[in-house]
Amino acid sequence: MRFGSLWKGLVLFATASVALLAGCSPQVGDRLHRTGEEIVAAGQLFHVGTPVVLWIDPGGYDAYRGHRHFEPSEYFPKNPVSPGNPNRYGTRGNLSPELQARVDQEGWTLENLQEHVDQFVYHYDVCVTSRRCFEVLHDLRGLSVQFMLDLDGTIYQTLDLKERAWHAGTANDRCVGVEIANIGAYGNMETLDKWYALDDSGWPFAIFPDWVKETGIRTPDFVARPARKGIFKEVINGREVMMYDYTEEQYQALIKLTAALHRIFPRMTLDCPRNPDGSIRWHVFEKEEQAAFSGFMGHLHESKGKVDPGPAFDWERVLAGARRELGV
Repeated sequence: MRFGSLWKGLVLFATASVALLAGCSPQVGDRLHRTGEEIVAAGQLFHVGTPVVLWIDPGGYDAYRGHRHFEPSEYFPKNPVSPGNPNRYGTRGNLSPELQARVDQEGWTLENLQEHVDQFVYHYDVCVTSRRCFEVLHDLRGLSVQFMLDLDGTIYQTLDLKERAWHAGTANDRCVGVEIANIGAYGNMETLDKWYALDDSGWPFAIFPDWVKETGIRTPDFVARPARKGIFKEVINGREVMMYDYTEEQYQALIKLTAALHRIFPRMTLDCPRNPDGSIRWHVFEKEEQAAFSGFMGHLHESKGKVDPGPAFDWERVLAGARRELGV
């Protein structure tokens, strides 16, 4: 029975695929497939070119649900943004009167969304894995973010990009965000030494304490090694902090995601906050500066109490790589 069902499914899939390749319309009831490398904006699929797990996929993380992901029988007891509301996301606000009128009538079409969304915020998750990040963010804190990026480069999308996720305070209305798996940046090595060890060549790799029973990393036997060796230090929002780099797999995926988002949202300038001399800016925006900025920014630029994505984040590599992807 199992073999027969499998064979029947393969025949149906092959028939539908041949019809599509031949330019024929699929038949009613045909099962259509995506490649697994797409993100969703205003209900439309956009190719990224790297593995993406959507909230509707097996093993995905669904930020639409009011129940806890890891304790399905439980709601979050208190919503920090809207008490009594089990949702972890909201509706984008601060729209122009003209756009508000269109959204009220049409909903969030892609064109409406492109007119409004023009910022992307990079975070590190301080959780080390996307599995733990979703547990802390969604189940325990009642918050959300549109994307999570795991150590092996797997991208998880938890919400359609039309939704206002809760991850970056005053930037949420206009932005999309990603939580990148990394333990973060600190003033000393105490925490870093608990989460990293050195191999015989002195190259660091991530380790997991005994209490981490399941990482959720999809790549079997994956060893998370920073893309660059050594500790990176910087003074960010008045604090000197240090951290290990992100993985090579994370950078490769992030470059493609950054390129895709720029193409989907043309107002999202393919650059980051800079000082007058062109160097990377490591301090928070003033209110007027944030209002005027369109592009790719860190949580550090939105809040003076934050330092993520931290001193190891290779801004120039990500932005230059995205430009290469787009041929600009």
